[in-house]
Amino acid sequence: MLNIRQLGLTPYEPCFAQMQSFTDARTADTPDELWVVEHPPVYTLGLAGDRKHLLRDTDIPVVQVDRGGQITYHGPGQLVIYLLLDLRRRKLFVRELVNKIEQAIIDTLQGYGVTAQRKAGAPGVYVDVNGELCKIAALGIKVRNQCTYHGLALNVNMDLSPFDNINPCGYEDLRTIDLRTLRIQDTVQQAGTRLVAELQKQLAA
Repeated sequence: MLNIRQLGLTPYEPCFAQMQSFTDARTADTPDELWVVEHPPVYTLGLAGDRKHLLRDTDIPVVQVDRGGQITYHGPGQLVIYLLLDLRRRKLFVRELVNKIEQAIIDTLQGYGVTAQRKAGAPGVYVDVNGELCKIAALGIKVRNQCTYHGLALNVNMDLSPFDNINPCGYEDLRTIDLRTLRIQDTVQQAGTRLVAELQKQLAA
C-alpha cells in the first residue's frame, strides 16, 4: 500500500520533524507514504555538508538536516516529494531506490517532450541546454532502520535566483533550471500528479 498525502505549502522544519517522527513510530505494518509539498524559501544543508557552499549570507534560513548531500534550496514553485518507504518490505537497496526515483523524474520529463539524464557521481536529473548540463531535479535520502525519508525536488515554476547564493549540491557554477525555463507551463500540482504516477510505476516494478 502507498498512501499519497498532499500537504500544500508547508514550512520546512515542522515537515522535517514529522518525517522523523513518522519513521521512528512506524511498524512492519505501517503503509508507505509519499508526501507532496511545497516549502517557503529555505536552504537545507546535508549531514556532511560544508557551509562554504553558501556563498553569501541572505535572509533565507539555513537548516541542518540528516540527509546526505550538500546544500540545496527549496521554495515556492518547486515540487517536493518525500518518500517514506520500508526498504526491507519492498526488497530494495538504496542505490536501486535512487535509480527508480531518477527514472521516474526522467520519464515525467519525457512526457513533456524533454530529454533528461543522469550525471555520473552526481545524484539528480539534468537537462542539456545549448550544450550546458543544467540541474532540474535534486534528491537526497535518509535511511533509518531500513526505512527512508526525505526525497526529491523538481523545479517547476519558481524564482531560481536563490540558487545563485549557493554551489547547488556542492558543485561550483552548476546552473539550475525549471520547467518554465523549458517553456512548460504546468503548475506544481499538475507536475505532481504526473510525477507521483511515475513513482508509483517505478515502486510497483
